[in-house]
Order: sequence, then C-alpha cells, then structure tokens
Amino acid sequence: MKESDDMNLGIETETLEFKRSTGELKEAVHSICAILNKHQCGELYFGVKTDGTVIGQVVTEESLREVSQKIKNFIEPRIYPEISKVVLGGRDCIHVKFSGKQIPYFAYNVARIRVADEDLVMSREEITSFLLKTEDDGNRWENLTSNKTIEDVDEKLLKKYVMHAQDVGRIAIEYTNKETVLNQLELIEDNKLLNAGKVLFSDDVLQDVQMAIFATNERLTFNDIQRYHGSVLKLVDIAENYIKSNIHWRAEFTGEIRRREIPEIPTDAIREALVNSFCHKDYSSGESNEVAIYKDRIEIYNPGAFPEGLEPRDYIERAERPIRRNPKIARMLYYSKDIESFGTGLRRIANACDNAGVRYEFQKKKTGFVVCFYRYTNEKNEDKPIKADKKPIRNERYTQIIEYIKERGSISNKETRELLGIADSTAKRLLKKMVEDKILIGKGERKARKYLLR
Repeated sequence: MKESDDMNLGIETETLEFKRSTGELKEAVHSICAILNKHQCGELYFGVKTDGTVIGQVVTEESLREVSQKIKNFIEPRIYPEISKVVLGGRDCIHVKFSGKQIPYFAYNVARIRVADEDLVMSREEITSFLLKTEDDGNRWENLTSNKTIEDVDEKLLKKYVMHAQDVGRIAIEYTNKETVLNQLELIEDNKLLNAGKVLFSDDVLQDVQMAIFATNERLTFNDIQRYHGSVLKLVDIAENYIKSNIHWRAEFTGEIRRREIPEIPTDAIREALVNSFCHKDYSSGESNEVAIYKDRIEIYNPGAFPEGLEPRDYIERAERPIRRNPKIARMLYYSKDIESFGTGLRRIANACDNAGVRYEFQKKKTGFVVCFYRYTNEKNEDKPIKADKKPIRNERYTQIIEYIKERGSISNKETRELLGIADSTAKRLLKKMVEDKILIGKGERKARKYLLR
C-alpha cells in the first residue's frame, strides 16, 4: 500500500490524541491526564502520526501490559482505561479509551489541561483556583481516593494519634481497629484511603521533606543534606528534631542552681511553622516540603501559594478568616492539638518570636510560602561550620534511585551500579536496605530481579 493510500483518522482534537508508537508512552500519559482534566473522557491511538495517518506498530501482550502499567502507576487518582489491539487499514495499533470524574488528575505529579491539541501545564495558582472554585468538596485533592488501602495504614501511628487526641480532649473515639477508626474519622471509602488519610497515616514514598545545612548564607555549598519520606506526623517530628539538633543553645542557671537550655529560636515557633507547612501544602503539586539551615537564618518552605489578595500580616493583626486548602487534614491536626485553632498559626509564630526577641519574616513566593527565622551570629561562630549527626550519602542515593524508578517503572542491580557508579556488593546492600526501609519491593530472582516503589 502506498503512503498516499494509507488510512487516515483525521486531525487530533481536544478528546482525541495520536502517538506514533509506545516509544512516546510518557507523553501519552500526560495527554490522557490533560484530556481528563478538560473533558473527563477521551481516546488515544498508538501507531498513528499526528496528522492522522495510520502507520501501525508492533502490538504484543507485553506492549499492552506496559501501556496499562504506566497509566496505572503514574496517573493519580487512578483510572481504569480500556486498552485493546485494533487493526486500522491493515495495520496493528493500540487503542486506549479512558474516562474519569475525580478531577484534577496528575501525571508524573504534574497537572496538565487540554487546549485544542496541546497539553498545557497548569500552574500552581491555576490548580489551587481550580480546587477552591469547585462547589463539591469531594473534588478536593484530600478527599479523593488514593492508591492506598487500609492495609497500608501504620496501625501503631494511628493508635498513638487516637489516644493522644483523646488525652487532649478533642475526640471521644475509642480505638478498636483500623477500619472502624478510619471510618469514624471519615478517611476511607470502599477500603481505599482518601488522600488525607494517605498522607497522615501511611508511609507514602511521594510524601517527603528535604533538609539541608548550607555552609554559608547562600544556597551553594552544603555541609549536610537529608531526605525522608513518610506520613505527615512523622515528617514533622523528623524535621523538628533536625532543626533543634542544628541550632545554637545557651545555658541559663536559675537560683536553685538548675540549668535551663534556651534555643536561639523558640521551639514552639519552629514546630508551628512545620505543622503549618504540611497543613497548608498544595499536595497536588508533587513538590517536597523543605528545611534550609543557613549560617544567618532558617527557612521552612511550604509548596502552596499564599491566598491571593491577602498578606501574612492580615492573619496576625486582623485575625483574617482562614482559607483552608486542606480542611480535612487541618481538622485531623486540630484533633491532635498539633494546631491550636484554625487560622492562628502565623500569629502564634509571631508572638513566640516577639517574646524571645527573634527576628522573623514571612515570604510569599510564586511557588509557595516561606517562614524565615533569623539566627544570632557573631564573629567567633562565623567561620565555624555547622555539623549534622548523619551523613547525606545514603539519602542522596535513595533520591536518585526513587527518581529513576518514577521515570522507568523499576530498577535492577546492574542499573543501580551504572546509575550511582558503585560496586556490585554496594548496590546489593543499598537495595536490600531500601526494601527493609519499606521504600522498595523486589520481584524476581537473581539477575532477573527488579525493584519497584512500594
């Protein structure tokens, strides 16, 4: 058949996408996400040029499975498309028919929207506006069902949370079992954790905090860098301990010859800033919370834009009514008294710092929000590096491996060696440790063994 005689499916539309082959699978996943966010349904063909000409491609059980797995693993909330082999003009192609109403959808942690035949990245402000304008709270990210089940819940953490919330008098729930308690807290639906429940009570590998100590006042050379994943409640504790371990303390003696340790930054303000950064985070962005320790300041970054038309001082001086990006998560943190009351976090930070004579600053960024604490410095300490208790090597390697798997779906021992430039024995130990830390799961035996994100 001559090319001029090839079958043609017409032009791409806002609900129809063509890809030459499964070599463009990642781009295809982004297109599916964009179409869902605009129209909640659509179709995609592999083996068709962008002008609609059918060129075909090799279709096997493996290629169909690969398409299914990529869509399953990298689109959130999860969708269940119809994937089939079709013959068009005598050529084998792959047809994907999809639909979903749990908007917004994210592919590889990025939200796109269909405009004509293009897939445009949605800004953080657009996503936030999209969510806040939605009349039905069920469409908020935190209220959507996740890929986690009741089995993924850290029962020890959940039980500790319930008992603490009881002790502080904010809930009257008795701990019985995971399912009953999660139902009472309205964090599950059909055995699936809502996203709010996922980030609070499961060790989600995509939920993390990055922390670093920089050698100077610039974001250039660091003395230490750490990255941890897990539940919000665990990450707040980890980040708080990291900061407290790497700030200056002075001793003050009372009249009873007792020693009292006083931090250069009030610990109440530190914890309040950390809790707020997770409470008001834009989880749909896929970005990490960050702690940056410089010689002259400490910055706590929240990937969630500050409400438009308002300034931080409005919440301190005028007790402005709070705009809650994640009301369900905020309510859970209120029950455990991690937040005292809604909308008072910035005021509490300001009061704690004012009482301690510590200079602070709230910085609105295009990509998020920063709480900055300024440190006491003197000439003696100026050139003395701040040291952390742990070395960053393992965490840097963890990050590289996780990013590799996110991109390719799995990693082998050989690929780990090539990626990190390490010996076979080192790669084995590293992968084994990541399995023990419940970051990865191993499938297959010996040389065929692959590691996937848990």
